[in-house]
Amino acid sequence: MTTADIIQAHAGSIADAPLSVAGKTLASRLILGTGKYDTNELMRDSLAASGSDCVTVAVRREKLYDRQGKNLLDFIDLKKYTLLPNTAGCFNAMDAVRVARLGREILRSLENPGADWVKLEVLGDTKTLLPDPIATLEACKRLVDDGFQVLCYTSDCPIMAVRLKDAGAASVMPAGSPIGSGQGILNPNNLKIILEYLKSDDPGYPVIVDAGVGTASDVAQAFELGADGVLLNTAIAHARNPVGMATAVRHAAIAGRLAFLSGRIPKRLYATASSPEEGLITSRPW
Repeated sequence: MTTADIIQAHAGSIADAPLSVAGKTLASRLILGTGKYDTNELMRDSLAASGSDCVTVAVRREKLYDRQGKNLLDFIDLKKYTLLPNTAGCFNAMDAVRVARLGREILRSLENPGADWVKLEVLGDTKTLLPDPIATLEACKRLVDDGFQVLCYTSDCPIMAVRLKDAGAASVMPAGSPIGSGQGILNPNNLKIILEYLKSDDPGYPVIVDAGVGTASDVAQAFELGADGVLLNTAIAHARNPVGMATAVRHAAIAGRLAFLSGRIPKRLYATASSPEEGLITSRPW
């Protein structure tokens, strides 16, 4: 049998449904940002290498035109990618709601299928870029009431994650570490608690790790812990070879998700023999 035949024979035990968020089915579990690339061409090629079919655009601060006058949107195939507008750069609920509404109008004009959803970010300060929990919760409630499907960026606090889900967030997006820091997942225990709390009565509820990814292994770890998706930008855009890193991240997502579905062995304090003990000679023959 070929490797493909063997995998197919065991496919039933590791079957996986595609990621569904806010009523939209995504072929890839990776969501990529579109900022920080040296050129729009490099962004386009990196998106393609990643396999992602959903990209996020900062409505407030994204420069749609580069120094050569090229429009960012001209490098994103709207037939291939669903756009997810975000409220990056907002520091209060009022601004976040206003920017979300602006993003909705832009997507409606483009006839993009993501017109009613938004990635909500309300930050507390410019140094840490950590979310403001009170303003985030307020903005989430207002946007849900306004008909938005809210994918909500938050800290790795399990209590806050529950509050946001209860407020109607279509997906809670806990940070692995501060935005752009590249530190990876600093508190995997909190992420596991968030997954437990949000999925205990709703296994299909999507939890997407957002922020802090530095390399492919961070993506694999997020999926191994049980995350449904990962959103990243800087790890690819600022890599020495963005297209190469996008390719690595694509494979890491597949590997991490498959490892989670396959089930890791429990961690033990002491060694466990890999070979069976039956039939072994346990005393020296001399």
